[in-house]
Amino acid sequence: MLHIVLVEPEIPQNTGNIARTCAATGCVLHLVEPLGFQLDDRRMKRAGLDYWHLLDVRMYPGLDAFFAQNPGARCFYATTKAPRAYHEATYRDGDYLVFGKETRGLPEELLAAHPERCVRIPMREGARSLNLSNSVAVIAFEALRQTGFENLKRAGAFPRA
Repeated sequence: MLHIVLVEPEIPQNTGNIARTCAATGCVLHLVEPLGFQLDDRRMKRAGLDYWHLLDVRMYPGLDAFFAQNPGARCFYATTKAPRAYHEATYRDGDYLVFGKETRGLPEELLAAHPERCVRIPMREGARSLNLSNSVAVIAFEALRQTGFENLKRAGAFPRA
């Protein structure tokens, strides 16, 4: 399984969408406080639809607490500042995909300490970034693809003519 880490998310709808993605894929969702909303925010709950019972969510009072409770976590840091694209990284089961707050991203000192683990989503010149929930989906599904979509239903019941 993969781990999705949101550091200080600010927009409840984004976190709800990401929670739904995690529920559908079996990824664990880690939320690092402070959050820009309350966990019972109706906008977050609505965005996550009725998938909440499928979700494994873990809370941390700050980034230091996250690292203390997950020693040895193999983290990849999503940032627009990374020198390499997300699809150039090699992911494996148990990896942590770490995303920063919508307005400022991840702390510069964290990125500087782990340049080999920083990845970006390629985009055209002049575009700052994608929406956080879209970014999580793009990188998470590449990591899931590389790890063989373990424990995920890979085909539907296609209608026959």
